[in-house]
Amino acid sequence: MEQSFVQDEKIDKEARYQLFVPQLRTLLEGESDWISILANTSAALKEAFGFFWVGFYLVKDSGTESNELFLGPFQGNVACFRIRKGRGVCGTAWAQMKTQVVPDVDLFPGHIACSSLSRSEIVVPICKDGNVLGVLDIDSDKLNTFDEIDQKYLEEVSGLLVGLIR
Repeated sequence: MEQSFVQDEKIDKEARYQLFVPQLRTLLEGESDWISILANTSAALKEAFGFFWVGFYLVKDSGTESNELFLGPFQGNVACFRIRKGRGVCGTAWAQMKTQVVPDVDLFPGHIACSSLSRSEIVVPICKDGNVLGVLDIDSDKLNTFDEIDQKYLEEVSGLLVGLIR
């Protein structure tokens, strides 16, 4: 199935998300492979919004490794392989089980600079049954890119992803 997520900068951000979420739902419908779902979700977000970096970090439940997020599917520059729980924006979102909206990454205590070009960031935890399975991480090369509109709809995307886990 061919799907196109066209950036339309003529409409405001909320309207773009309102068009995007149903398109994503249609794209993912019927797929059960978690990695494939995350790969196409990161590609769709990058295509639709032109974000600098979009990807996932995943929790692996195997002994001592459960204290780290591991790099999953992404679109963008080379990224950090692992992030410890509680470290940086991703590790903080995991530890707090709460979306982190960071207008200026240089002002975030303990920010991990996987890319020096990243200026602002939003990280949304993907939670099921009280456990974080991973995080959706989106970076911008501009300051103050993300706000409550991004948070609302990216949390909706996270919920959509959780609903696809079997």
